[in-house]
Formats: sequence, C-alpha cells, structure tokens
Amino acid sequence: MSTVQEERGEHHEGVGESCSVKQHSESVTVTVGATVPTGFEHTAAEEVKEKIGADARISKDRGRIYFDITVDSLPQVHHLRSVDNLFVVVEEYTNYQFKDTKEETLEDFQKLASKLPWTNPLEVWRQNNSVKKKRCRRKGGSSSKARANANSSRKDGVEAVTLETESLRLESEMPENASGELEGDPTLEDGASGEADNNAEGREEGESEQLLKFRVTCNRAGDKHTFTSNEAARDFGGAIQDFFLWKPDMTKFDIEVLLNIHNNEVVIGIALTEESLHRRNITHFGPTTLRSTLAYGMLRLCKPQVSDIIIDPMCGTGAIPLEGAIEWHHSFYMAGDNNDMAVSRTVNNISHIHKKRQDKGTNAWGLPIDTLQWDICNLPMRTSSVDIIITDMPFGKRMGSRKKNWDLYPSCLREMARVCRPGTGKAVLLTQDKKCFAKALSRMGGLWRKMLTVWINIGGLHAGVYLLKRTGATFGVTPEDVREPRRANETAEGAEEDE
Repeated sequence: MSTVQEERGEHHEGVGESCSVKQHSESVTVTVGATVPTGFEHTAAEEVKEKIGADARISKDRGRIYFDITVDSLPQVHHLRSVDNLFVVVEEYTNYQFKDTKEETLEDFQKLASKLPWTNPLEVWRQNNSVKKKRCRRKGGSSSKARANANSSRKDGVEAVTLETESLRLESEMPENASGELEGDPTLEDGASGEADNNAEGREEGESEQLLKFRVTCNRAGDKHTFTSNEAARDFGGAIQDFFLWKPDMTKFDIEVLLNIHNNEVVIGIALTEESLHRRNITHFGPTTLRSTLAYGMLRLCKPQVSDIIIDPMCGTGAIPLEGAIEWHHSFYMAGDNNDMAVSRTVNNISHIHKKRQDKGTNAWGLPIDTLQWDICNLPMRTSSVDIIITDMPFGKRMGSRKKNWDLYPSCLREMARVCRPGTGKAVLLTQDKKCFAKALSRMGGLWRKMLTVWINIGGLHAGVYLLKRTGATFGVTPEDVREPRRANETAEGAEEDE
C-alpha cells in the first residue's frame, strides 16, 4: 500500500482495512436514500417493498425516500424503476441544531467530518463501483476488458477505483499516434507495442498512488439558514479533504459527497449514481420528453393487468408505452401522435430498446407496442375497445397554447370516453393547465369520474396527474356526447383568466 494510503488509513480505519470489511460486506446493513418524482413518494415506497422487501420511509423534504438494505441487494436497487438518483446515507440528523451565527455553523460543519461513521458507506460505495464495472464489461469492447484485467490485479478496492480513473485519464491524454497504435494491435505482445504497454503500465503504477478525487454537493431548502449552499459545501469539503487527504475536483471526481439540508433536517450521503436513472429508455428526445420515472409512476396508478389494451394518444417520444412494455409486458400498447416527428422519435426509441435487448442476448420477440399517426379527436379505434388511456397532455407552454386547450381538452376527453370500456376503463392524464382541465372534466361529468389527483413538480411547474374512471354510461346516450362548438366569448374569457 502506498505511503499516502497508509496515512489515510491512520485517519480512517475503515478505508485502510477494506479487505477485512469486504469479508463481512454481505452482512453490512446501510440506509440508502433515493430521489423520486415529487408527489410519487408513496408509489416509490410501494415498489421498494415489492421488489426489495424493505420498508421505506418518506422524507420531510418532498421527493426523497429512505430504506435499509444489505450490500448484496445493490444490484436490485439499481433496477428500481421509480427512482432518479441513489445515495448511501452516512449520517442523518432529524433535528440538527444550527448555531446563531454563520461562522459558528460553518465551524460545526468542519468538525462534523471527522465524527461521521464513514466505514460502511465507503464499503457500499466500493461495492457499487464493482457493480458498475460488471455492467461495463458486459457492454464494452477491448479497452474495457483491458482496464478490467488491470483492476483485477489490485487487492485494495479504493486503489482499484483510483487506478481505473487515472488510466482513463491517461488514455484520453495520449497522442493520437500512440492511441492508434494501441488500438491497431490489441494483443500487445512484442515490439513497439509491448514497449508502449510497459511505459503505460509504469505511468499507471505512479498515478495509482494518487488520492481519490472528490466533490461536495450541498442541496439546501429553507429560509432560516444563516449560510449559503456554496459556503456549506466549501467548509464541509475542506474538512473532508483534511480528514481523508483526498483531492477536490469539481468535474472529474471519483466520489461525490452529498450534504442535504431541509430546514432542520441534515443528511450526509455518498452518491451511488453518476447520472439520473430516468434516462434509461430515451435516446431521441423531443421538446417535452417525459421522464421515465414519472411515466412509471403514472402507469403504476392505473395498475395494468394481463391482456389490457393501453393507448397513449399523445405519445411524444413514447416514454410512457416504452416504460409500460418493459415493466408490464403482458399488456399491449399503442402509441400515437398527430405529429410525424413525434411518431418518428417513438419508433427510433422502440428500436433502440429492442436492439439493446438483442445485444444482451435476450430471446425476446420484440416489444408489445404498435405506433401510429392519428388525430386525438378522431381516433381510428372501435368504441369501447380500450382498457387504459394514459398520456401527457399539452400544457400550453412549449406545446400548443392555453387558448387552444379550452377547445382541445373537452374534445380529447369525449373521444377518450368513446374508445374506453364503460364501467372498467381508466385514464391517467398529466397536465399543468389545471383550470382548463377542471372545466373540461366538469362538462364530461356523465362519462368520467375523478378518482385521485397527484400533485407533482415537473420542470419547476406545478402540475397534476389525474386518475379518472369511465362511468358505466354507454357512449351516445348522454348529453356529453354531443359536440357543442365553444362560444367565442367563453374561449376568450378562459384565456383571459389564464393570463
């Protein structure tokens, strides 16, 4: 072990003795935090209980849940469909006593770094990197295999992660002719290639003795704090640097320490995800692409059953039917839009998922999705033929306008009621134009009943997810079935109220 790592071991016994911790890694129990779409905390907690068997508690700070797991459950945690980001909790203070002055509070943050129980969270972080490396081996080519072989020769987990990071940096800094030579001869057995390999190995040996790079990110909510987020991250990060002798780096960091502050609640954690898990399905984005985690929450509200016919009449990029086809593959999905560009994006996203599954060796017959171009107000489907309608309606911000929504929403609800099965059919609709939707729903009272409303925050906008149930009334015999043209003064009045 290098001199620097020995010094770090004196500061922190858990990191220096990673081999002994590894022997008991499967029995280590830690608390994992997850950020979820605001408003769908209970939905995420249900999924955690269902798939991992852990009881999740919802944080006072909306959009976060916490649950306890053992280290061997990490792969299952990464497959949760309702969470955006994951982090392991180092310590949690439900009622942190902040000092009266900024200087005293920041001094407390500096003293806090050396008092925290880092051992188990750092072991979980190391095991989490092993899980991510396995995924890279399955996906990658010769370069990833070469790095994996180099890493397998290191016994210390922290040193292995450092070596991998530094070797990646070395490869990016190599001259073009050197990198081309390495790629041209992957065996690297003799001659100039062998010499280049030896030189690279020597450089990697030297670089591996360098310290981990880290960053502290502070997420703060509350108006009674005497300090800013940057000040808290700066002082707490400085204390961590002194304690572990890590190197701060805001962009190319190996480990990210989180300082989450919500009023008097303080949670210190270590990030387990580099980017949000909601980017898992979509490769072709549109102007209003729905997050996959939010699509999962909407689908879970309507509880799809085997052989259900589910349509998204305004599919955009196809986020909702894609998420449904992956998680509830015993139902059949139809994705449609009146915009040919949106239909094209949906087809491309479906093809991407299908190709990815084929690359993994999955013997799948494809996804149960069909894609069409249609008019939402005149769907090419039989009456009472659909079980569930789920869609993200235009807010009138980036797509459409508030004025057009006053005509669009009633026509949409009427046509949805026509194709939906009376008595059993459901609709889950997302919109930020709450006033217009409430007015349209009141006009369709004989066809739809509102069962539940989930208030969410999407892109800084306060929106609602509405769960509707189709009444037992047969379409064609209620007053709502008649298409009444809206009066010009009523449309103008509604638009003026919105303004």
